[in-house]
Amino acid sequence: MKPTTILLAEDEPALGQIIKESLETRNFAVILCKNGKEAYEQYKKHSPELLVLDVMMPVKDGFSLAKEIRLEDNVIPIIFLTAKSQTRDVVEGFTIGGNDYLKKPFSMEELIARIHNLLDRRKINKEAAELKFGDFKFNVKQQWLQHGANPKEQLTHREAQLLFHLIQTRNEVLDRSLILNKLWGNDDFFSARSMDVYITKLRKKIKADESVRIVNVRGFGYKLIC
Repeated sequence: MKPTTILLAEDEPALGQIIKESLETRNFAVILCKNGKEAYEQYKKHSPELLVLDVMMPVKDGFSLAKEIRLEDNVIPIIFLTAKSQTRDVVEGFTIGGNDYLKKPFSMEELIARIHNLLDRRKINKEAAELKFGDFKFNVKQQWLQHGANPKEQLTHREAQLLFHLIQTRNEVLDRSLILNKLWGNDDFFSARSMDVYITKLRKKIKADESVRIVNVRGFGYKLIC
């Protein structure tokens, strides 16, 4: 079976090499880059299936690189590696399209588990059918949302995943802790803040249909009413 190609951008040579070798022993093909500029060039050249980006890099940082890539690709999973722990940094990472966020120091087993989790979700998306709610059509496989006859709007990976689960439990409460653990891997404060950001983004995308809305059920979670 052809190995999954991962682009790794890490400016610490020793850490980058450790991650690269560890992933290669798990049948991943790894392209290691030392800065954001080089990583973008390799992304264009090799079309990897997942990105692991250090936030603090010379020439071009991980957030700037992710923003640039998200202009072209709303689907590819992105994991940020960072020593930053401020809430605003975590929220920024998710807001610009990151799918996961791992703080240094971390264990290789945790990184590998998160990589497999994102790749599995992407596989499930590809197998899912087109869904309808209100006047909307939603394709979780191709990650687009369409209102009536309007042009399709591309969603990020995490937006699509969250909307998919809201639709699956439409008119019922989507348990906050359950979905945080399923999509973010935990239900800590940072993940909860990140999910709030994505809920806000989804509310803006569905506001064209007044019969559809996402409500906050305080203390329990969210409900898609349609």
